[in-house]
Amino acid sequence: MGDGERPEWLALREDDGRAYLLRREPGEVKVKGLGRFDAERLLEGYSVGDRINVGQKSLTIIDPSLSEARRNMARRAQVIGAKDSGFLISWMGIGTGSRVLEGGHGSGGLAMHLANVMGAKGTLISVESRSEHAEVGKLNMERLSEILPEFPDWHLIEGDIGGVGDLVRQKCEVLDAAIIDIAEPWEVITEIEPVLRVGGRLACYCPTTIQLEKCWEAAEREGLVVEWAGEMIERRWVKASRGGVRPGNTPIGHTAFLLISAKVAAYEEE
Repeated sequence: MGDGERPEWLALREDDGRAYLLRREPGEVKVKGLGRFDAERLLEGYSVGDRINVGQKSLTIIDPSLSEARRNMARRAQVIGAKDSGFLISWMGIGTGSRVLEGGHGSGGLAMHLANVMGAKGTLISVESRSEHAEVGKLNMERLSEILPEFPDWHLIEGDIGGVGDLVRQKCEVLDAAIIDIAEPWEVITEIEPVLRVGGRLACYCPTTIQLEKCWEAAEREGLVVEWAGEMIERRWVKASRGGVRPGNTPIGHTAFLLISAKVAAYEEE
């Protein structure tokens, strides 16, 4: 990301969790859901933690984080949301200093979750074949880099993921993790396995069972051990009007099948 003074981002939060991002700087801006105003004048005399009225809305001023950035992200492609991102990051052991390949950047939903945990010492390589998707993802990631206290060494590559091995060797030598979300992820496992460290993990994001099966077979052909395969189901609960709590009316069911495989040491030939 570019050098220079970091802009001051703030979030105006409604009590139900909805939030609006804006920079504290002079000049008129248009914020969807709030209208047009000069942010610097609007916020004059206010600090983080104060309540402020904007039009008919009563809002709390907070320091933004991933949650607010995610709610305000631009979207073009379908994104991997918090439900699946959180599970992948936890199971694959991705954290501070990790070296991660993201195959299929899209609007940057997964990359934003990855950047949030990788810190300044991490390396994230994102590959996106469609320029219109890469443009939106870049916008979201650049804004997040101005919000988070630390941001990884991030590289966005526009093009096909085939041949990514040489790029990985150039940027970080080997990978701790790779997450592949493209139409045919099984086609690139052969390319990625050599640059995955022993103990590293490769995950495939598969909308259908046919894709899941092909990824499973391809991973095993390359000597990877499938540690987990399945789907994450989320069901939110709400407070009932007459007391008690009950399941909400809008459950998040199937989004995709996940396959996580690990690289283990090769067997010695007898």
